[in-house]
Amino acid sequence: MTKEIERKFLVKGDFKNQAIKNHKIAQGYLSTVPERTVRIRIRDNQGFLTIKGISNTSGTTRFEWEKEIRVNEAKNLLLLCEPTIIEKIRYIVPANNNLYFEVDVFIGENIGLIIAEIELPSENTEFTKPSWLGEEVTGQLKYYNAMLAKKSFKDW
Repeated sequence: MTKEIERKFLVKGDFKNQAIKNHKIAQGYLSTVPERTVRIRIRDNQGFLTIKGISNTSGTTRFEWEKEIRVNEAKNLLLLCEPTIIEKIRYIVPANNNLYFEVDVFIGENIGLIIAEIELPSENTEFTKPSWLGEEVTGQLKYYNAMLAKKSFKDW
């Protein structure tokens, strides 16, 4: 089990010309209770099972365990997930200090929402905020993917 330290931001400008790659992602949740979310993800042609613990008070840090599984297993497990399946295109955009922004452009039920996340080695790691980065939404539960699966952006 590892610690995941990340900050989340809304996106207010164009970032795609800075992206070095992108992935199509579909993910669903077998459990969305805050103490332990259990996620099934298909990224391109890979499957993953991920378990996340509850976030700390700032919303930046939580425990995470992830294991790659066969894509056909992931497809079958998606059928057992709570509604709704999250669909998005994830763009990888370099930041400073060998860090990367993962910018999720949601499609399907959450179309119109764009969120950038940056994983950090520590909570106080400095990074340069590009001009396309908008309001910080770290720790705001409605922006967690598990919550977007329960209440889609289009229903806000």
